[in-house]
Amino acid sequence: MYDAIVVGARVAGATSAMLLARAGHRVLLLDRATFPSDTMSTHYVHQPAIARLARWGLLDRLVATGCPPLDVARWTLEDVGITGCAPAVDGIRTAYGPRRYVLDHLLVNAATEAGAEMRERANVTGLVWDGDRVTGVRIKGADGREITEQATVVIGADGIDSLVARESGARRYEEAPTLNCLYYTYWNGLKADYEVYVRGRRAIGVVPTHDDNVMIGIQWPRAMFDSVRGDIESSYLKALEDTAPELAQRVRESERAARFTGTGRLPNFFRRASGPGWALVGDSGFHKDPVGAFGISDALRHADLLAGLLNPALGGERPVDQALADFAEQRDEDAMPEYFFNLQAAQLEPMPELLNVLRVIQDDQDQIDRFFGLIAGSYTWDVFFTPDLIERAAALAAQDA
Repeated sequence: MYDAIVVGARVAGATSAMLLARAGHRVLLLDRATFPSDTMSTHYVHQPAIARLARWGLLDRLVATGCPPLDVARWTLEDVGITGCAPAVDGIRTAYGPRRYVLDHLLVNAATEAGAEMRERANVTGLVWDGDRVTGVRIKGADGREITEQATVVIGADGIDSLVARESGARRYEEAPTLNCLYYTYWNGLKADYEVYVRGRRAIGVVPTHDDNVMIGIQWPRAMFDSVRGDIESSYLKALEDTAPELAQRVRESERAARFTGTGRLPNFFRRASGPGWALVGDSGFHKDPVGAFGISDALRHADLLAGLLNPALGGERPVDQALADFAEQRDEDAMPEYFFNLQAAQLEPMPELLNVLRVIQDDQDQIDRFFGLIAGSYTWDVFFTPDLIERAAALAAQDA
């Protein structure tokens, strides 16, 4: 009998397992994959999430892998350009963009070091129930045998097609259709900072990563998926030239280091985050367009939230179901403002109110850095958008009208 079974061992799952195991709970961590292995990702990890890795004693390990520090952000949104860096969180002002085969493996290792039991090539085929309560999982191993394991809580961290979500009946809400398609690849010999370009209904993200490579991802409206997929390389290079000509020149002077990776399936939704004996964390419970590069940071934050609520409950200090219900409520409270901003940004249309705010602050470095702190999640929207800032932006809009 385990205290927790975690289905899915990438960022959200491995982190949940690590934190619960560190608290002394018996944890089983399952994944169909083996590690290290790669997965689709936007790579970028915002400063508050990096501060969490530092608190957990894992940042030095990430740095030791050769992942380059990202302490400058250069954004061009339509005709407005800003350069800065989010303010420090717990003394850390650096972001990172690790390859997932590095980050996920690092977290899996931390989970097993903490005492979690890890099983790779473990295919979870169903949930085990006692009445209306989830009490375990059925697993088919690499040898083809199916076994059952029991736990007080089953945590689904198994992605947008989560079996735990499907079998628990977790309802979806605040849904929006896929708005964009995405392709990315890696370039060698390209000098870059963390860069973002949004113009002409194209969004480009530039993230230096391991092995002196730079990931450049491009998003187009979903209606263009078939044409983009029909000639990925030409579509990709044309989007670079049309949206960011100076970046396109740097790319021409570089060497492509990998094939193109992409998808036309980027749904936007919340799922009910918990029920009797189960919880969802990471993309299994909350998925959004990658335009804001929030996925990894959200997974780490919500895994931390879930483990923090479950730890005393699994220790008998309060009812487990109350802890699970609190997680669902607090996750939504935390995630909703970012989700709706991200949905608006994913339209890839100009956002006049935001652009006017950026025009107002573009000569004020402290305010620019605070804006990057807002994007990173260091500030809430009401803290950044002060009445004075809104008034100045409105005055600029009236002047231009």
